[in-house]
Amino acid sequence: MIALIDYGAGNLTSVKKALATIGADVFVPTTPEDLTRASGVIVPGVGHFDATRAIDAGWTAAILERLGEGRPLFGICLGMQWLFEGSDEAPDCPGLGVLGGRCYRLSPGERGPGNLKVPHVGWNALHLTNSASIIEAVPRGAQVYFTHSYVAPITGDTVAETEHGERFASIVQRGQVAGVQFHPEKSGEVGLTILRNFIEVAR
Repeated sequence: MIALIDYGAGNLTSVKKALATIGADVFVPTTPEDLTRASGVIVPGVGHFDATRAIDAGWTAAILERLGEGRPLFGICLGMQWLFEGSDEAPDCPGLGVLGGRCYRLSPGERGPGNLKVPHVGWNALHLTNSASIIEAVPRGAQVYFTHSYVAPITGDTVAETEHGERFASIVQRGQVAGVQFHPEKSGEVGLTILRNFIEVAR
């Protein structure tokens, strides 16, 4: 069973529908203790980093405990940013910290062509940079759907980059922890492939 964390900042309906499409068994835990029956945990998210405050110490401890047991963790959009140490969007709000680095605002007008807009909304390409289970069978240059203003830094955990005036981490993975900056539930077959890859690890 995959636990889909509801902290008030994710489009759970779309994510649940995508997971149902690939035959995944999903539940939305109401207490941290519910995570004991999860084979994997997904943290979705849309909006401001400050919303992640709702994932309080009890939830964080339960998620880390599952991770320590070898159960995989997957972050989507804001959920991926939460995997890092924090974000400039809410400097006093810590992230989970299982990935190193801080998220920051895209500034394509400063670092790239001035006609690019923030937020970055729409389809864009994945530039695969490393091999990882989360991108198994994902073709190079695949197009996925983004909607965001803040991004994660490119580090040794980056397995795909995307360019919007500057390059940023669009897929990350370290061991059992993975995340995507885009919305796999809105990214057609490519997004479903990535979700299947996560579900396979969570079996």
